[in-house]
Amino acid sequence: MALLNLFKGKQEERFVEPASFRDLIEGYSIEVMPRTAAKIEDFKALLPKGTRVYIAHIDGTPIEEMVQTAKRLSTDGFPVMPHFPSRIIPSAAILEDWIKRYHNEAGVEQALLLGGGVSTPAGDFDSSIQLIETGLFDRYGFKRLHVAGHPEGNKDIDKDGGTKIVDEALKFKQAYSERTDAEMAITTQFAFDAKPVIAWAERIAAAGITLPIHLGIAGPTKLQTLIKFAIACGVGPSLSVLQKRALDLSKLLTPYEPDELLTNIADYKAAHPESLIQSIHVFPLGGIRASAEWMNEQLAGERNVAP
Repeated sequence: MALLNLFKGKQEERFVEPASFRDLIEGYSIEVMPRTAAKIEDFKALLPKGTRVYIAHIDGTPIEEMVQTAKRLSTDGFPVMPHFPSRIIPSAAILEDWIKRYHNEAGVEQALLLGGGVSTPAGDFDSSIQLIETGLFDRYGFKRLHVAGHPEGNKDIDKDGGTKIVDEALKFKQAYSERTDAEMAITTQFAFDAKPVIAWAERIAAAGITLPIHLGIAGPTKLQTLIKFAIACGVGPSLSVLQKRALDLSKLLTPYEPDELLTNIADYKAAHPESLIQSIHVFPLGGIRASAEWMNEQLAGERNVAP
């Protein structure tokens, strides 16, 4: 854990992370965009072998850049999971072209299916369910499909602030997972507080959902930057964690790090091994290198702390 040393000469001690913490973060995944990936000279020197790399598809990014990034990462030996945001895909023909190009040119066999961040659909699709219903991912032999999860709700979908529509969508995806050969999981929006995440995971499990949860977290990031992203992405109750942190001047001067959230989730998992929370997905809002290096430090099993 990187801590601001306010007093020169202050000694730091080291402690070994409990196994449950390392177990939780081992096998983490991370997200890139073509323009951010281009800044990394060598992913093999940065990410653990076999790290799943998601490629975010922002509206306006040419598919050629997406496929090129996927091919580079795949060639380096990383499992690649490009985003398919339904509302930016103009037609079923374009969807099939994208799937075919990822598969044939970059060897991609995984996808994250999303509604997408735009309010007006570009064409035929308005939801990830519609992408699933085309049957194209099955036709082209995709072996793993992830869908979005919203531990704190999604007001773009449930405009009344409830969870009815997102809950029904998850039930549809659960049913689909039971009739497809593809492995499926839920990748969530990032959060900052374990309590709403745990409550959501328990609630959907009680409703019959068995899909593993890959919990989204924000990597080390300037607090002001993180609050801006959190508001833009509609993060709910756990935003108060950041707002409280902003009131503490000493914490305001240091980057946010997700250690407290991960520790709380790891403790919960140790007590509830049956939990759907299975893995960690990193949103590198403060940069790919900073997030990957921080996660790798945690995996090394030791952190520096002031006595």
